[in-house]
Amino acid sequence: MIDIDFSGAILKLRKEEGKTQVYDIVRRKWIVLTPEEHVRQYMLHYLINSLQYPASLIAVEKQVKLGNLSKRFDVVVYDRTHNPWLLAECKAPEIDIDSITLNQLLQYHNSLQCRYWLLCNGREIFCADAADATNIKWLEALPAYNG
Repeated sequence: MIDIDFSGAILKLRKEEGKTQVYDIVRRKWIVLTPEEHVRQYMLHYLINSLQYPASLIAVEKQVKLGNLSKRFDVVVYDRTHNPWLLAECKAPEIDIDSITLNQLLQYHNSLQCRYWLLCNGREIFCADAADATNIKWLEALPAYNG
């Protein structure tokens, strides 16, 4: 498990029609603040502001085809040649990071083929280097962006 301090992230919040919204720095729009969105926004702020991942190479909640199904991944970071590099699956804090969460990420990975896998629920954060599919390595820190 990776230890990350999200305390430096300052989310822009507002109330709209009785619902709390958060400003998404990647999508550049206001989003309803659900528990999962809260985790996703903290992760985005950490990737962009602490690790210097380029916001212009991050996609959030984009559609991907899984066989006949259309699903939406949480976060994909692209390398500088616009190939998927890191795939992140974010969950609400009350959802455990387990084999079900990993299997969901792996379904997206089958379409996107990212080197790094990131699983986060705000309490637990795991990241794997899947460059060698026969020897996946769970990391002790998130990778530096060198895309």
